[in-house]
Amino acid sequence: MAVWYVLFSAYNRRKGSEALRWVQSACAGKGRILDSKWLNSSRLCARLHFPSRSFENAYVTMKFRPRAMPVQWLLSQFHKQKETLTFEADLGGCPNFHLEVIRHRWCAHSRGITSRKRNQREWDIYEPGPVVLTTRTHWKEDSTPELNTLMTVRQQDVLQVRFRPESPQFSATIALEALDDPKTASGFLTTLRELAAGASAHRQ
Repeated sequence: MAVWYVLFSAYNRRKGSEALRWVQSACAGKGRILDSKWLNSSRLCARLHFPSRSFENAYVTMKFRPRAMPVQWLLSQFHKQKETLTFEADLGGCPNFHLEVIRHRWCAHSRGITSRKRNQREWDIYEPGPVVLTTRTHWKEDSTPELNTLMTVRQQDVLQVRFRPESPQFSATIALEALDDPKTASGFLTTLRELAAGASAHRQ
């Protein structure tokens, strides 16, 4: 067990170093990594600095598979959990609302046991739209710039976006594997800026 822990902790650390290079590449000319630290064997946190005031107190948290813990690793494999990167920051102005957008890829429900095979069920598969949770009393999707920006960015695998008045005021989560391409990584930072700009436009 000790050998397993050491080997796979080192493996995650190598992946973490590679992911930090992806982040730095995405921030090239627009921001930089100040420092980073491991919270445990599968979570890496890094502080970022941006010259502009679009993002303040920015940091990213990378969640890797818990490879150093055999049981947790098997469970993550069973549940097909993704390795993710979450960007969190405060905005130039405080949002006056709560908004959370979660993108689900598919869902299904059973139509019951078939008459031909009693031990099997037939399933209907759907690809639903984003699930939106908000504290607004009256919701108008077409007048929300920050949500419209998220809907139009199809090339990014953005899993979750959140706005709130409390710090961190903005967060976005993406599948870590989506950042291994430099163009995609750069596009993700552009997406973050557009989402933040959309929230600022709504405040005005």
